Amino acid sequence: MSRNIRAGEFAELRAFVAVAEARSFRRAALELGLDPSTLSHAVRALEKRLGTRLLHRTTRSVAPTEAGERLLARLSPALSSLESALEDALVPGGTPSGTVRLVAPRLAIQTLIAPIIEGLARDYPHVTLDVITDEQPGDIVRSGFDLAIKLGETIERDMVSIPLMPRFTTAVVGSPAYFAEHPPPTTPHDLARHRCIGCHSGPNGSLYRWEFEKDGTAVVMDVTGPLSTDDPDLMMSAALAGIGLWHGVEELARQAIVEGRLIRVLADWSPNYPGFHLCYAAGVALAPAARAVVDSLKAETRNAQH
Repeated sequence: MSRNIRAGEFAELRAFVAVAEARSFRRAALELGLDPSTLSHAVRALEKRLGTRLLHRTTRSVAPTEAGERLLARLSPALSSLESALEDALVPGGTPSGTVRLVAPRLAIQTLIAPIIEGLARDYPHVTLDVITDEQPGDIVRSGFDLAIKLGETIERDMVSIPLMPRFTTAVVGSPAYFAEHPPPTTPHDLARHRCIGCHSGPNGSLYRWEFEKDGTAVVMDVTGPLSTDDPDLMMSAALAGIGLWHGVEELARQAIVEGRLIRVLADWSPNYPGFHLCYAAGVALAPAARAVVDSLKAETRNAQH
C-alpha cells in the first residue's frame, strides 16, 4: 500500500544515494555540505526503518549491499528528475530568481552575511535576500524563513546543518585609558570591583551573565556598570571610550586589540562555544535562489579558512 514520504524520510533517502554513489561518507558529506555523522545517522535510520542493511561499511571503504544496489538503481533517476524540475524554475538565461528569507543573530549577519552581499548582488541580480535579525531563531519553517543561521548547539535534528564557523572564543577587553585607572582583573571574581558593560541578550531581554571556565572550573558572574544595552555597536564604542569592560565574541574586538585600542584580559578564563551553522528544512529541495545564497556562504567560508 502506498503512502506519502515524510520530509525526514526524504532526507534519509538523499543521504543514502549520496553515500552510495560517492562510496564514502566523508566525500558525500563534503558534496552535501553536511557532517559525516549526520549522514551516518540518516543512513542508519533508513536501514532500521526498512529492516535491512543497505551499505557495507569498513574502516576503509563503503559499498552498497545487494538490497542497496536495487534501491540505488531506482532512487538515482528519481533524484535526477527532481533536480531537473528545479532547473525549470530558473528564469530565462539560467539565472536564479526570487526572494530568500534568512534569519540570523546580529553577529552572524556582521561576520557571515555582510561579506557576501556584494558578490551575491553581482552574480545573482534577480535574487533578493531578505535578512531578519533574531538572536535566538526558532522554528524557521513555521516563521516562513527559507534559511537560518544558528549556533551549533541549538539546531534541531530534522534540519540540514552546514558549519560556517567551527567555534568562536569569548574575550573581555578594556581600553588603555580604563586600565590606567583600574588594575586588570586576574580572575573572574575581580570583575565585582570593575565597571562592566551589560548586554541584554538573555531570556526576555535579561542581562547576560558573564561565563568563564578554566581547568574544569566554571564561574558565572553577574556584573554591574554604567551602561547596559542590546546594541553591540554601542557596547564596543563604550569600551573604546573607556566607559567599562566589554565581554563578547573575540572576533569583534580582534582588530582593536591588534591596534592597541583595546587590551584583552582573562584570556585564560575565556571559553569557546559551538560556532554558527547554516540551516534549512531537511527533505525539501532548495529553490535555486536559496541554493545561490547557500553556495555563496559556503564559498565565503572556504575563502576565510585559507
